[in-house]
Amino acid sequence: MDRNGQAEAFDAIGDRYDEAFPHKEGQIAGGRWLAEQLPAGSHVLDLGCGTGLPTARQLVEAGHRVTGIDLSPGMVKLAREHVPEGDFRRLDIADVEKQGLGPFDGVAAFFSLLMLPRVEIPFALRMLHQQMREGAPMALSMVEADVDDFTLPFLGNTIRVSGYLRDELRRIVQDTGFEIVGEDAYAYAPASTDVPPEIQLFLQCRRRP
Repeated sequence: MDRNGQAEAFDAIGDRYDEAFPHKEGQIAGGRWLAEQLPAGSHVLDLGCGTGLPTARQLVEAGHRVTGIDLSPGMVKLAREHVPEGDFRRLDIADVEKQGLGPFDGVAAFFSLLMLPRVEIPFALRMLHQQMREGAPMALSMVEADVDDFTLPFLGNTIRVSGYLRDELRRIVQDTGFEIVGEDAYAYAPASTDVPPEIQLFLQCRRRP
């Protein structure tokens, strides 16, 4: 699947992303949960790391070793500036396994899987399962929406997103080898953007054998 347009959109958005999404209570809570599940020094994958804020910064400050990936070179550059202690790479989700970056003690996947067509999301979750140690925690978030590779105006650019209603999201996560141990939902209205209000779903998961 060609995702060059996705990367170019986020390159153009740059640090306006954090300005448009200043309130990240759900993501901060999810990152805190993930950080607290692991002993200091754990290796955590930040999938779709964006600017590195808040998640990679949270994990590093909790004493963990972070590898962050993002398809947007602009986002990777910002993440390196914001979290110099992390290891950030321009990389497609589909290529994580090929790079031999794991195994990981934990995974943060905040709003990264929604950038994929639905057909790819179960494959991405199975890949993550293979790259994680048994019992490893994963903090996952998606927007609740019944859409597949839907074109959306976003901060003056165009991106494509997918989503699920919560029962289907739970089923897919469980079917790909994860136990859901907690769940939160937040109503969110982005600031100064053409994106309408949304429901954000946050799942706290563990890798099953």
